[in-house]
Parts: sequence; C-alpha cells; structure tokens
Amino acid sequence: MQHLLFVYGTLRKGESNHTFLEHAEFLGSYETAPEYSLYDLGGYPAVIEGHSAIQGEIYLLDDKTLAEIDKLEDVPVEYRREQIDTPFGKAWIYLYQDSSQLDVILSSGDWCQRV
Repeated sequence: MQHLLFVYGTLRKGESNHTFLEHAEFLGSYETAPEYSLYDLGGYPAVIEGHSAIQGEIYLLDDKTLAEIDKLEDVPVEYRREQIDTPFGKAWIYLYQDSSQLDVILSSGDWCQRV
C-alpha cells in the first residue's frame, strides 16, 4: 500500500534522518493550514495543535518505510500519526504527545530555518 507523508523536521531533505526516505518519491513542498505549533526539542522538532503554518515536504512511500519511520518517531509513545489534507491528498503527519515538555517555539514554522 502507498501512503503520503508530510515531514517537517529531521526527515526533510538535507536533514539527519532523510535517509529513511531514500526509496520514497518526493512529491513537493507544502505549508499546512495555520493549525499547528512547531517546537525545538534540541536534536529534533515537535509539532502540536496550535495557530501557525508549518513548512514541510510530501512524500509517497510504502508500508515498510512508514513502519520504519513509525519506529523512529516512537509511535504511539512519543508521537502519534494523524492525517491532514494536502494538495496531493490526505497525508500522515506526526504530532507530539506530551506538550508539557515543550518550551522553545519556532515561530517561523520551518525547522530548516532554526538558528
């Protein structure tokens, strides 16, 4: 089965975990509706429900790749997967579970623009 995945952090091009997507098809860049907040957890980001748009990329991938990324994202403990509407169709997004751990917000909505 094929899945669409919206990635916003370490899975994006040029970032530390992009190799997980080496067999996935890049479909394009995408900015979400202003329904989220992006936080910096140090080595990786967290997205929760909020009021900002998030910058990312959409990929087409298979069951095996999605399962590997679920392990990376520690689903369902650290993150959960939900679907969002995109111009490419419904795509999965990983949302952070424990908002009490968040304090460094990235108001730009773009993990790749962090300082």
